[in-house]
Amino acid sequence: MTAEPLTHQEFAHAIERLGPFEKHPRLAVAVSGGADSLALALLAAGWARKRRGRLTALTVDHGLRPEAAAEARRVGRWLRARGIEHRTIAWRGTKPEANIQAAARAARYGLLSGWCARHGVLHLLLAHHADDQAETYLLRLARGSGVDGLAAMAPVHELPSVRVLRPLLDVPRVRLEAALRRARQDWIDDPTNRDRDHARVRMRQLLPSLSAEGLTGPRLARTAGRLARARVALETAVADTLAETVMLHPAGFCLLDREKLLAAAPEIALRTLARVLRTVSGTAYPPRLESLERLFGGLLLPDAQGRTLAGCRVSSWRGSLLVCREAGAAAGKVPLTGGRAVWDGRFEIEARPEKDIFIGPVDSVVRDPVLKERLSAFPAAVRPSLPALWDRKGLLAVPPAGYLRETSREKPRIRCEFKPVESLMGAPFAVV
Repeated sequence: MTAEPLTHQEFAHAIERLGPFEKHPRLAVAVSGGADSLALALLAAGWARKRRGRLTALTVDHGLRPEAAAEARRVGRWLRARGIEHRTIAWRGTKPEANIQAAARAARYGLLSGWCARHGVLHLLLAHHADDQAETYLLRLARGSGVDGLAAMAPVHELPSVRVLRPLLDVPRVRLEAALRRARQDWIDDPTNRDRDHARVRMRQLLPSLSAEGLTGPRLARTAGRLARARVALETAVADTLAETVMLHPAGFCLLDREKLLAAAPEIALRTLARVLRTVSGTAYPPRLESLERLFGGLLLPDAQGRTLAGCRVSSWRGSLLVCREAGAAAGKVPLTGGRAVWDGRFEIEARPEKDIFIGPVDSVVRDPVLKERLSAFPAAVRPSLPALWDRKGLLAVPPAGYLRETSREKPRIRCEFKPVESLMGAPFAVV
Protein backbone atom coordinates (compact mmCIF):
# COMPACT_ATOMS: atom_id res chain seq x y z
CA MET A 1 0.00 0.00 0.00
CA THR A 2 1.39 3.39 -1.03
CA ALA A 3 1.84 5.92 1.76
CA GLU A 4 -0.07 9.19 1.55
CA PRO A 5 2.21 12.26 1.39
CA LEU A 6 2.17 14.56 4.39
CA THR A 7 0.18 17.61 3.34
CA HIS A 8 0.89 21.27 4.02
CA GLN A 9 -2.33 21.47 6.04
CA GLU A 10 -1.27 18.56 8.27
CA PHE A 11 2.16 20.09 8.74
CA ALA A 12 0.65 23.46 9.66
CA HIS A 13 -1.44 21.76 12.36
CA ALA A 14 1.63 19.90 13.68
CA ILE A 15 3.93 22.91 13.90
CA GLU A 16 1.36 25.33 15.28
CA ARG A 17 0.90 23.03 18.28
CA LEU A 18 4.53 23.82 19.15
CA GLY A 19 4.06 27.60 19.33
CA PRO A 20 3.90 30.37 20.17
CA PHE A 21 5.59 31.99 17.18
CA GLU A 22 6.17 35.58 16.18
CA LYS A 23 3.68 37.29 13.86
CA HIS A 24 6.24 36.80 11.06
CA PRO A 25 8.19 33.75 12.29
CA ARG A 26 11.94 33.43 11.83
CA LEU A 27 12.92 29.75 11.58
CA ALA A 28 15.99 27.64 10.97
CA VAL A 29 15.82 23.99 9.91
CA ALA A 30 18.65 21.44 10.07
CA VAL A 31 18.99 19.79 6.65
CA SER A 32 21.37 16.91 6.06
CA GLY A 33 20.07 16.16 2.58
CA GLY A 34 18.19 13.05 3.61
CA ALA A 35 14.51 12.62 2.83
CA ASP A 36 13.35 13.51 6.36
CA SER A 37 15.10 16.87 6.65
CA LEU A 38 14.48 17.89 3.03
CA ALA A 39 10.76 17.22 3.41
CA LEU A 40 10.76 19.27 6.61
CA ALA A 41 12.55 22.15 4.87
CA LEU A 42 10.04 22.26 2.01
CA LEU A 43 7.00 22.03 4.30
CA ALA A 44 8.36 24.57 6.80
CA ALA A 45 9.29 27.01 4.03
CA GLY A 46 5.72 26.91 2.71
CA TRP A 47 4.33 27.45 6.20
CA ALA A 48 6.68 30.40 6.87
CA ARG A 49 5.90 32.06 3.52
CA LYS A 50 2.16 32.05 4.24
CA ARG A 51 2.92 33.99 7.43
CA ARG A 52 5.40 36.34 5.74
CA GLY A 53 8.14 34.80 7.82
CA ARG A 54 11.61 33.62 6.86
CA LEU A 55 13.33 30.24 6.93
CA THR A 56 17.01 29.38 6.65
CA ALA A 57 18.16 25.81 6.00
CA LEU A 58 21.39 24.87 7.81
CA THR A 59 23.64 22.00 6.75
CA VAL A 60 26.49 20.94 9.03
CA ASP A 61 29.56 19.56 7.25
CA HIS A 62 31.24 17.42 9.90
CA GLY A 63 34.27 16.80 7.69
CA LEU A 64 34.08 13.07 8.45
CA ARG A 65 33.36 11.87 4.88
CA PRO A 66 35.17 13.15 1.76
CA GLU A 67 31.89 13.56 -0.13
CA ALA A 68 30.18 15.59 2.63
CA ALA A 69 31.19 19.01 1.27
CA ALA A 70 29.88 18.18 -2.22
CA GLU A 71 26.63 16.90 -0.70
CA ALA A 72 26.19 20.15 1.24
CA ARG A 73 26.64 22.14 -1.98
CA ARG A 74 24.07 19.92 -3.72
CA VAL A 75 21.57 20.49 -0.92
CA GLY A 76 22.18 24.21 -1.23
CA ARG A 77 21.47 24.15 -4.98
CA TRP A 78 18.25 22.16 -4.47
CA LEU A 79 16.93 24.52 -1.81
CA ARG A 80 17.95 27.77 -3.47
CA ALA A 81 16.19 26.59 -6.64
CA ARG A 82 13.03 26.52 -4.52
CA GLY A 83 13.65 29.95 -3.05
CA ILE A 84 14.91 28.67 0.32
CA GLU A 85 17.91 30.34 1.93
CA HIS A 86 20.72 27.89 2.73
CA ARG A 87 23.92 28.01 4.79
CA THR A 88 26.63 25.40 5.35
CA ILE A 89 28.38 25.32 8.73
CA ALA A 90 31.67 23.41 8.99
CA TRP A 91 32.84 21.50 12.06
CA ARG A 92 36.47 22.54 12.24
CA GLY A 93 39.30 21.50 14.49
CA THR A 94 40.65 18.15 15.64
CA LYS A 95 38.11 15.32 15.67
CA PRO A 96 38.09 12.78 18.52
CA GLU A 97 39.20 9.22 17.79
CA ALA A 98 36.62 7.60 20.09
CA ASN A 99 32.85 8.08 20.39
CA ILE A 100 32.91 10.00 17.14
CA GLN A 101 29.14 9.75 16.58
CA ALA A 102 28.36 11.25 19.97
CA ALA A 103 30.97 13.97 19.46
CA ALA A 104 29.58 14.77 16.01
CA ARG A 105 26.07 15.01 17.40
CA ALA A 106 27.17 17.35 20.20
CA ALA A 107 29.12 19.47 17.71
CA ARG A 108 26.14 19.62 15.36
CA TYR A 109 23.78 20.86 18.07
CA GLY A 110 26.36 23.37 19.23
CA LEU A 111 26.93 24.74 15.73
CA LEU A 112 23.22 24.93 14.91
CA SER A 113 22.18 26.59 18.17
CA GLY A 114 25.18 28.93 17.96
CA TRP A 115 24.18 30.06 14.46
CA CYS A 116 20.63 30.70 15.66
CA ALA A 117 21.87 32.72 18.63
CA ARG A 118 24.12 34.89 16.43
CA HIS A 119 21.34 35.56 13.91
CA GLY A 120 18.46 36.11 16.31
CA VAL A 121 16.55 32.97 15.26
CA LEU A 122 14.30 31.68 18.04
CA HIS A 123 13.13 28.36 16.51
CA LEU A 124 15.32 25.50 15.26
CA LEU A 125 13.42 22.70 13.51
CA LEU A 126 14.68 19.11 13.51
CA ALA A 127 13.29 16.32 11.31
CA HIS A 128 13.00 13.48 13.84
CA HIS A 129 9.90 11.45 12.97
CA ALA A 130 7.83 8.54 14.31
CA ASP A 131 10.34 5.89 13.19
CA ASP A 132 13.16 7.78 14.93
CA GLN A 133 11.03 7.95 18.06
CA ALA A 134 10.44 4.18 17.97
CA GLU A 135 14.17 3.49 17.45
CA THR A 136 15.07 5.80 20.33
CA TYR A 137 12.59 4.02 22.59
CA LEU A 138 14.09 0.61 21.73
CA LEU A 139 17.66 1.82 22.21
CA ARG A 140 16.86 3.18 25.64
CA LEU A 141 14.86 0.11 26.57
CA ALA A 142 17.92 -2.00 25.74
CA ARG A 143 20.01 0.20 28.07
CA GLY A 144 17.55 -0.28 30.93
CA SER A 145 16.40 3.35 30.94
CA GLY A 146 13.67 4.54 33.27
CA VAL A 147 10.73 6.81 32.56
CA ASP A 148 12.84 9.76 31.42
CA GLY A 149 14.76 7.77 28.84
CA LEU A 150 11.75 5.81 27.59
CA ALA A 151 9.82 9.05 27.06
CA ALA A 152 12.26 9.39 24.14
CA MET A 153 12.36 12.76 22.34
CA ALA A 154 10.31 15.81 23.27
CA PRO A 155 8.56 17.83 20.56
CA VAL A 156 9.83 21.04 22.19
CA HIS A 157 13.15 21.51 23.96
CA GLU A 158 13.99 24.93 25.35
CA LEU A 159 17.67 25.88 25.18
CA PRO A 160 19.03 29.19 26.51
CA SER A 161 19.31 30.65 23.01
CA VAL A 162 16.77 28.76 20.88
CA ARG A 163 13.65 26.57 20.97
CA VAL A 164 14.33 23.17 19.40
CA LEU A 165 11.15 21.93 17.68
CA ARG A 166 10.35 18.48 16.32
CA PRO A 167 7.03 18.84 14.48
CA LEU A 168 7.24 15.42 12.73
CA LEU A 169 7.36 13.05 15.72
CA ASP A 170 3.93 11.63 14.83
CA VAL A 171 4.74 11.21 11.11
CA PRO A 172 6.16 7.96 9.64
CA ARG A 173 9.23 8.20 7.40
CA VAL A 174 7.33 6.83 4.38
CA ARG A 175 4.94 9.80 4.37
CA LEU A 176 7.88 12.21 4.21
CA GLU A 177 9.42 10.33 1.31
CA ALA A 178 6.03 10.37 -0.41
CA ALA A 179 5.85 14.16 0.06
CA LEU A 180 9.21 14.54 -1.69
CA ARG A 181 8.14 12.31 -4.57
CA ARG A 182 5.01 14.41 -5.01
CA ALA A 183 7.20 17.54 -5.07
CA ARG A 184 9.62 15.79 -7.51
CA GLN A 185 12.49 16.41 -5.12
CA ASP A 186 15.41 13.99 -4.94
CA TRP A 187 17.32 13.31 -1.72
CA ILE A 188 20.64 11.91 -0.52
CA ASP A 189 21.00 8.46 1.06
CA ASP A 190 23.71 8.63 3.74
CA PRO A 191 25.63 5.30 3.73
CA THR A 192 26.08 5.50 7.51
CA ASN A 193 22.32 4.87 7.77
CA ARG A 194 23.06 1.29 6.67
CA ASP A 195 26.21 0.75 8.74
CA ARG A 196 25.51 -2.02 11.25
CA ASP A 197 28.33 -0.79 13.46
CA HIS A 198 25.77 1.70 14.78
CA ALA A 199 23.20 0.44 17.30
CA ARG A 200 20.48 2.65 15.83
CA VAL A 201 20.90 1.01 12.42
CA ARG A 202 20.60 -2.44 13.98
CA MET A 203 17.42 -1.40 15.79
CA ARG A 204 16.03 0.01 12.55
CA GLN A 205 16.64 -3.28 10.78
CA LEU A 206 14.87 -5.14 13.62
CA LEU A 207 11.68 -3.11 13.33
CA PRO A 208 10.09 -5.19 10.51
CA SER A 209 10.46 -8.37 12.60
CA LEU A 210 9.13 -6.63 15.71
CA SER A 211 6.21 -5.25 13.71
CA ALA A 212 5.16 -8.79 12.86
CA GLU A 213 4.72 -9.36 16.61
CA GLY A 214 2.72 -6.16 17.07
CA LEU A 215 5.62 -3.90 18.07
CA THR A 216 5.11 -1.51 15.18
CA GLY A 217 6.87 1.84 14.90
CA PRO A 218 3.67 3.85 15.53
CA ARG A 219 2.79 1.70 18.56
CA LEU A 220 6.27 2.12 20.06
CA ALA A 221 6.10 5.87 19.43
CA ARG A 222 2.70 6.03 21.16
CA THR A 223 4.14 4.14 24.13
CA ALA A 224 6.93 6.71 24.35
CA GLY A 225 4.28 9.42 24.26
CA ARG A 226 2.44 7.88 27.22
CA LEU A 227 5.66 7.68 29.19
CA ALA A 228 6.28 11.32 28.28
CA ARG A 229 3.09 12.24 30.14
CA ALA A 230 4.37 10.35 33.19
CA ARG A 231 7.70 12.16 32.92
CA VAL A 232 5.96 15.54 32.88
CA ALA A 233 4.03 14.65 36.04
CA LEU A 234 7.24 13.58 37.79
CA GLU A 235 9.06 16.74 36.70
CA THR A 236 6.23 18.86 38.11
CA ALA A 237 6.57 17.13 41.47
CA VAL A 238 10.35 17.58 41.38
CA ALA A 239 9.99 21.30 40.63
CA ASP A 240 7.74 21.66 43.69
CA THR A 241 10.24 19.76 45.85
CA LEU A 242 13.15 21.85 44.58
CA ALA A 243 11.30 25.04 45.45
CA GLU A 244 10.57 23.82 48.98
CA THR A 245 13.85 22.06 49.69
CA VAL A 246 16.81 23.66 47.90
CA MET A 247 18.62 26.97 48.26
CA LEU A 248 21.01 27.65 45.35
CA HIS A 249 23.83 30.02 46.24
CA PRO A 250 25.23 32.28 43.47
CA ALA A 251 28.68 30.92 44.33
CA GLY A 252 27.60 27.57 42.84
CA PHE A 253 26.65 25.38 45.80
CA CYS A 254 23.32 24.20 47.23
CA LEU A 255 21.89 23.79 50.71
CA LEU A 256 19.10 21.22 51.05
CA ASP A 257 16.56 20.79 53.81
CA ARG A 258 17.47 17.22 54.75
CA GLU A 259 14.20 16.40 56.48
CA LYS A 260 12.03 17.64 53.61
CA LEU A 261 14.15 15.80 51.06
CA LEU A 262 13.92 12.51 52.94
CA ALA A 263 10.18 13.00 53.49
CA ALA A 264 9.53 13.15 49.74
CA ALA A 265 8.58 10.04 47.77
CA PRO A 266 11.83 8.16 46.97
CA GLU A 267 11.49 8.68 43.20
CA ILE A 268 10.97 12.43 43.66
CA ALA A 269 13.81 12.69 46.19
CA LEU A 270 16.21 10.85 43.85
CA ARG A 271 15.29 13.11 40.95
CA THR A 272 15.66 16.20 43.11
CA LEU A 273 19.10 15.10 44.24
CA ALA A 274 20.11 14.27 40.66
CA ARG A 275 19.05 17.73 39.49
CA VAL A 276 21.12 19.36 42.24
CA LEU A 277 24.20 17.27 41.42
CA ARG A 278 23.93 18.06 37.73
CA THR A 279 23.65 21.79 38.40
CA VAL A 280 26.46 22.01 40.94
CA SER A 281 28.84 19.89 38.83
CA GLY A 282 28.16 21.91 35.68
CA THR A 283 27.43 18.82 33.58
CA ALA A 284 24.51 18.17 31.24
CA TYR A 285 23.74 14.65 32.44
CA PRO A 286 22.66 13.24 35.82
CA PRO A 287 24.64 10.46 37.56
CA ARG A 288 23.81 6.80 37.02
CA LEU A 289 20.76 5.65 38.93
CA GLU A 290 22.62 2.91 40.83
CA SER A 291 25.19 5.41 42.13
CA LEU A 292 22.49 7.90 42.99
CA GLU A 293 20.55 5.28 44.95
CA ARG A 294 23.68 4.39 46.96
CA LEU A 295 24.27 8.04 47.77
CA PHE A 296 20.65 8.56 48.81
CA GLY A 297 20.73 5.41 50.96
CA GLY A 298 23.73 6.81 52.77
CA LEU A 299 21.88 10.03 53.52
CA LEU A 300 19.21 8.03 55.31
CA LEU A 301 21.72 6.94 57.93
CA PRO A 302 21.60 9.03 61.13
CA ASP A 303 25.41 9.39 61.15
CA ALA A 304 25.76 10.09 57.43
CA GLN A 305 29.25 11.26 56.55
CA GLY A 306 30.44 13.26 53.57
CA ARG A 307 30.17 11.44 50.24
CA THR A 308 31.13 12.22 46.65
CA LEU A 309 29.32 11.61 43.37
CA ALA A 310 29.33 13.13 39.88
CA GLY A 311 32.10 15.58 40.74
CA CYS A 312 30.24 16.85 43.81
CA ARG A 313 30.66 16.49 47.55
CA VAL A 314 27.58 15.95 49.73
CA SER A 315 27.96 16.55 53.47
CA SER A 316 26.19 17.94 56.51
CA TRP A 317 26.57 21.63 57.31
CA ARG A 318 24.74 23.49 60.06
CA GLY A 319 21.75 21.16 59.99
CA SER A 320 21.43 21.15 56.19
CA LEU A 321 22.81 19.02 53.41
CA LEU A 322 25.57 20.84 51.56
CA VAL A 323 26.19 19.95 47.90
CA CYS A 324 29.25 21.61 46.42
CA ARG A 325 31.81 20.99 43.71
CA GLU A 326 34.40 18.39 44.67
CA ALA A 327 37.69 20.27 44.85
CA GLY A 328 39.65 17.59 43.01
CA ALA A 329 37.14 17.51 40.17
CA ALA A 330 37.19 21.23 39.40
CA ALA A 331 39.07 22.49 36.36
CA GLY A 332 42.58 23.88 36.60
CA LYS A 333 43.80 27.24 35.35
CA VAL A 334 42.64 28.34 31.90
CA PRO A 335 43.50 31.56 30.05
CA LEU A 336 40.94 34.32 29.73
CA THR A 337 40.84 34.60 25.94
CA GLY A 338 39.17 37.60 24.38
CA GLY A 339 38.13 38.85 27.78
CA ARG A 340 35.64 36.03 28.36
CA ALA A 341 35.73 32.38 29.42
CA VAL A 342 33.58 29.65 30.90
CA TRP A 343 35.38 27.96 33.75
CA ASP A 344 34.67 24.41 34.94
CA GLY A 345 31.41 24.34 32.98
CA ARG A 346 29.86 26.45 35.74
CA PHE A 347 31.04 30.05 35.78
CA GLU A 348 30.91 32.60 32.98
CA ILE A 349 33.61 35.22 33.58
CA GLU A 350 34.49 38.47 31.82
CA ALA A 351 37.34 40.83 32.66
CA ARG A 352 38.68 44.05 31.14
CA PRO A 353 41.52 44.51 30.53
CA GLU A 354 42.18 40.80 30.09
CA LYS A 355 45.92 40.71 29.34
CA ASP A 356 47.70 37.72 30.90
CA ILE A 357 44.75 36.75 33.12
CA PHE A 358 44.01 33.13 33.99
CA ILE A 359 41.01 31.58 35.76
CA GLY A 360 41.39 28.75 38.23
CA PRO A 361 40.39 27.58 41.70
CA VAL A 362 41.28 29.48 44.85
CA ASP A 363 44.70 28.56 46.25
CA SER A 364 44.72 26.03 49.07
CA VAL A 365 46.89 28.45 51.08
CA VAL A 366 45.40 31.93 51.52
CA ARG A 367 47.67 34.54 53.09
CA ASP A 368 45.76 37.77 52.49
CA PRO A 369 43.84 38.51 55.73
CA VAL A 370 41.08 40.34 53.84
CA LEU A 371 40.48 37.32 51.59
CA LYS A 372 40.63 34.97 54.58
CA GLU A 373 37.85 36.91 56.24
CA ARG A 374 35.76 36.97 53.07
CA LEU A 375 36.17 33.24 52.51
CA SER A 376 35.17 32.46 56.10
CA ALA A 377 31.59 33.25 55.11
CA PHE A 378 31.57 30.13 52.91
CA PRO A 379 31.48 26.51 54.10
CA ALA A 380 35.02 25.12 54.18
CA ALA A 381 34.18 22.45 51.57
CA VAL A 382 33.07 25.15 49.10
CA ARG A 383 36.15 27.37 49.20
CA PRO A 384 38.63 25.27 47.14
CA SER A 385 36.30 25.19 44.11
CA LEU A 386 35.49 28.91 43.97
CA PRO A 387 36.75 30.61 40.79
CA ALA A 388 39.66 33.01 41.09
CA LEU A 389 41.46 35.28 38.62
CA TRP A 390 45.23 35.28 38.40
CA ASP A 391 47.79 37.51 36.70
CA ARG A 392 51.59 37.75 36.68
CA LYS A 393 51.63 39.05 40.25
CA GLY A 394 49.52 36.19 41.58
CA LEU A 395 45.97 36.12 42.87
CA LEU A 396 44.01 39.05 41.43
CA ALA A 397 40.40 38.45 42.42
CA VAL A 398 37.90 35.99 43.88
CA PRO A 399 34.60 37.32 42.48
CA PRO A 400 32.15 35.19 44.55
CA ALA A 401 33.83 36.51 47.70
CA GLY A 402 33.84 40.11 46.44
CA TYR A 403 37.64 40.18 46.70
CA LEU A 404 39.95 42.26 44.49
CA ARG A 405 43.66 42.66 45.22
CA GLU A 406 44.71 46.14 46.25
CA THR A 407 46.62 47.73 43.37
CA SER A 408 47.77 51.18 42.34
CA ARG A 409 46.73 50.55 38.74
CA GLU A 410 43.21 51.00 37.40
CA LYS A 411 40.94 48.32 38.80
CA PRO A 412 39.83 45.74 36.21
CA ARG A 413 36.13 45.38 35.43
CA ILE A 414 35.10 41.83 36.32
CA ARG A 415 31.82 39.99 35.86
CA CYS A 416 31.36 36.47 37.22
CA GLU A 417 28.08 34.53 37.01
CA PHE A 418 27.20 30.98 37.97
CA LYS A 419 25.82 29.60 34.69
CA PRO A 420 25.87 25.79 34.63
CA VAL A 421 25.03 23.85 31.48
CA GLU A 422 21.59 23.07 32.90
CA SER A 423 19.79 25.33 35.35
CA LEU A 424 18.46 23.88 38.59
CA MET A 425 14.87 23.84 37.37
CA GLY A 426 15.96 22.80 33.87
CA ALA A 427 13.96 22.94 30.68
CA PRO A 428 10.69 21.05 31.19
CA PHE A 429 9.95 18.01 29.02
CA ALA A 430 7.17 19.12 26.69
CA VAL A 431 4.07 17.19 25.75
CA VAL A 432 1.71 18.75 23.21
